[in-house]
Amino acid sequence: MQIIRTITWILVTAVLVAFIAMNWNRAPVNFWPLDNGNYIHFDWPVGLVALLFFGLGMLPVWAYLRAVRWRLNRRIAALENSLRATSAPSMAPPEAAPATLLETPTDLTKS
Repeated sequence: MQIIRTITWILVTAVLVAFIAMNWNRAPVNFWPLDNGNYIHFDWPVGLVALLFFGLGMLPVWAYLRAVRWRLNRRIAALENSLRATSAPSMAPPEAAPATLLETPTDLTKS
């Protein structure tokens, strides 16, 4: 299974590198409108802009999935703790043996 994941990541990386290499032309990107009708803009490569906004679009999904995983791990830990608490042996003291069966230290030295 690890080999399939590695091959997938290599293919995704190769596609992204090819896309960025083919689209390295600069394009104006308008960020914010100004009062005089113009925009604050930068001339950035198209591939870099696409990669940046792909990452920004993936950020909320990643944060959501991390929150779900955190919540599920907490739930599993709580269930494991409750199972451990219910299956633990009782801490009642053992029953005392009858006094006639116990030998005193003096009886042990006589034999």
